[in-house]
Amino acid sequence: MRTIQFREAVCEAMSEEMRSDESVYLMGEEVAEYNGAYKASKGMLDEFGPERVIDTPIAELGFAGIGVGSAMNGNRPIIEFMTFNFSLVGIDQIINNAAKMRQMSGGQFNIPIVFRGPTASAGQLGATHSQAFENWYANTPGLKVVVPSTPYDAKGLLKSAIRDNDPVIFMESEQMYGDKGEVPEEEYTIPLGKADIKRAGEDVTIVSFGKIIKEALKAAEVLAEEHAISAEIIDLRTVRPLDYEAIIQSIKKTNRMVILEEAWPFGNVSTEITYRVQQDAFDFLDAPIVKINTADTPAPYSPVLLKEWLPNHEDVIKAVKKVMYLD
Repeated sequence: MRTIQFREAVCEAMSEEMRSDESVYLMGEEVAEYNGAYKASKGMLDEFGPERVIDTPIAELGFAGIGVGSAMNGNRPIIEFMTFNFSLVGIDQIINNAAKMRQMSGGQFNIPIVFRGPTASAGQLGATHSQAFENWYANTPGLKVVVPSTPYDAKGLLKSAIRDNDPVIFMESEQMYGDKGEVPEEEYTIPLGKADIKRAGEDVTIVSFGKIIKEALKAAEVLAEEHAISAEIIDLRTVRPLDYEAIIQSIKKTNRMVILEEAWPFGNVSTEITYRVQQDAFDFLDAPIVKINTADTPAPYSPVLLKEWLPNHEDVIKAVKKVMYLD
């Protein structure tokens, strides 16, 4: 094992797949000459050249569409958005073309394409640059949605996403690119659709994904040290397909659940999980499910307001105490 940064894990995954498959290439704004807006493609232009690491104009609609057409013709493009906030400019190409083409063509076309880049808030970037769209894309049949939280997961999941024959939305975080974690020396992949138990526990299940899961892990440490509560942390890793079985099995053990998600409270991933748990494991619940989301407003710019808007480990602790009937 070796310790590398999240951005290095992303770069390694793309580079390894490009070395093994000439149909794989990277395209997006500043991915080549600048080594990536977040340095996640550092050195790739030098190795693979400008025909496979392609800088684009600021035109998400255009290069998203080029990527879809390229995938229809047998390539495996990786399309980088500088942030998924900007993917809204090209969302028609993703939802109305990439996600639907296989069905609309009667199976004549696969769309092996990865759309990747940062999601959700990244500090004081304002309302239009701080949005979490995981549930938007997960609501679309034909798309797979991946949100890793560690360098290990990022590399293994991205390699699987690039090899997948369906379009994959691969969502990262600007605040995680510098995170460090252990990654094996040897090649590995992580299958899409499989959650990971980041911390085993007996008293309550906490479900989360992406960078916000750090708050859940922090809360679990406090709960164990100060309240002798053993929290099990499930990292979804893949939002669609979602590993319901891992959640249900945990609920059958702990009988209580808290869901932490960095998204607006209406119609999100945690809402869907809540419905499925009450449908499939209602008799195992000893308390109502509590879900924690951002405030139901656009993200504020003010640091004081942003702190109130974004969930943190103290919110998780309060929620756990509530389902444990300790508040």
